[in-house]
Amino acid sequence: MKLFKLTRKFRNEEDGAVTVDWVVLTAAVVGLGAAALALIRTETETLTQDIADYLATASVKTSF
Repeated sequence: MKLFKLTRKFRNEEDGAVTVDWVVLTAAVVGLGAAALALIRTETETLTQDIADYLATASVKTSF
């Protein structure tokens, strides 16, 4: 019976519920940020290489 009462008391306790919500929410935001960074990283690497190729073949005129 003591275990049953302890379980019921634990279930009815709400003091830590907000903390758990914030931890889950923060983990979700960090996870989405990491996923977005992974997607953006590949595209920026491609764009950076395109810019480098363009600049490597560009010529500079020194006269008017």
